[in-house]
Amino acid sequence: MKYVQINTFSNGSTGTVMMQKHEELIQAGEDSYVAWARGREPQGSQEMKIGSIADTYTHGIYVRLTGRMGFASKRATRAFLERLTIIDPDVVHLHNIHGYYINIEMLFAWLASHHCQVKWTLHDCWSFTGHCGHFTYAKCSQWIEHCGYLEKCPQLDVYPKTLCKSSCAQNFADKKRLFTSIPSNRMTLIAPSVWLQNIVKQSFLGEYRIEIHRNTVDTGVFRPISSDFRKRYGIGDRFMVLGVASPWTERKGLEDFICLSRDLDDSFSIVVVGLNKKQIRSIPRRIIGLKRTESKERLAEIYATADLFFNPTKEENYPTVNLEAEACGTPVVTYDVGGCKETLTNPSSKTATGYDGALAIIKERGSSHHVGI
Repeated sequence: MKYVQINTFSNGSTGTVMMQKHEELIQAGEDSYVAWARGREPQGSQEMKIGSIADTYTHGIYVRLTGRMGFASKRATRAFLERLTIIDPDVVHLHNIHGYYINIEMLFAWLASHHCQVKWTLHDCWSFTGHCGHFTYAKCSQWIEHCGYLEKCPQLDVYPKTLCKSSCAQNFADKKRLFTSIPSNRMTLIAPSVWLQNIVKQSFLGEYRIEIHRNTVDTGVFRPISSDFRKRYGIGDRFMVLGVASPWTERKGLEDFICLSRDLDDSFSIVVVGLNKKQIRSIPRRIIGLKRTESKERLAEIYATADLFFNPTKEENYPTVNLEAEACGTPVVTYDVGGCKETLTNPSSKTATGYDGALAIIKERGSSHHVGI
């Protein structure tokens, strides 16, 4: 069997899922290929790059002006589809097909005209909306009927940002037409969470079979290990609360860590990983702010050092960071949104309905920690 997987990135959470599947297929003796737009350079003939940095920027400008994510990059897509035709795969496995790199009209025309099976792992909700990747925070339900038809999209200022206020309805109609052009016996949708599965069933993709495949992490890397992290950053025996995201946005909950810096006393230490330079300069001095690290081993050391991992995300599908923290032996406190609850297996991990609830849990854990010292 020949498999081809397609994703925006070769790294990050979605890229890691794709590459793990690629390795599993190769180890099983299958003929596996992967393709991406951004990330490291391909290594060997079974890895492919779609387009160039210039193509990505051009697509990005096009989206900013028109709001039409997925309708540019014709030249890059044509070149990729030529390679796809030569490979002649039995299975094409899609991951994120948004991200300024591929033309969805050309891609789905190719998929519809070939007899391969199509698998599509939905890492967010972009596939069945007229614009956004998530709608929980905005409390928007237009996607159930027709985005942008009766009301304006409330999220044009979030990814994928656009100045155009009139493209949402057309995007929804075009995506519905394209994404349902594959016969239901040839396309299977995959969701990491029951939450997303239930959401998809309410959308125009609801006619397709949808399976639950839980994301996993490499427990050979993410495991309880020791390091000198506390010594290097002067944390000592303080109760360490950790947050990890990239990028940190309003919806990821950076403001909640700023609140923690005011609401927790000096017996606590707060560490936030994945900040950009501007954020590091602007956060309170009580927070130890670190840039994103590409080293999984270093990240595992930080997870394992922490007493508690706090994930204050306001909308999420199935956050890998929760899995990584628990694999390193660190309990998680997260908000009960999206599929967050489904990631928790450690009995000490908890969900909270909001900041006050999370703060109470963190304070209680910190008090117990220092009583035991």
